[in-house]
Amino acid sequence: MDDNPVFTSIKEDVESNDVVLFMKGTPVFPQCGFSAATVQALTLLGVKFKGIDVLQDPSLRDGIKQYSSWPTIPQLYVKGEFVGGCDIVREMYETGELGELLTSSGIAMEPAA
Repeated sequence: MDDNPVFTSIKEDVESNDVVLFMKGTPVFPQCGFSAATVQALTLLGVKFKGIDVLQDPSLRDGIKQYSSWPTIPQLYVKGEFVGGCDIVREMYETGELGELLTSSGIAMEPAA
């Protein structure tokens, strides 16, 4: 797995950023409803995150699915660990579990007032 340059790039992004969202589009202009919903949850919590647009590179779009063994986009990583896709993130947000995970991981949050 490590000799694949796409996996190497993914690993570098995941390990060098506290919160990473592999998504369709950008945080400012999501290209699908699932990516938009995930961005919204992170934004409402006031979390700074790196958004990576998988639509810019077909090898990345396929590679991230293999890297995580997860079939869909978006994919959220916190402190190098795969959290889940849109449905999981949305459910975790609604129950407060996402905020707890971020807090326990030492991620700063500044929720909008």
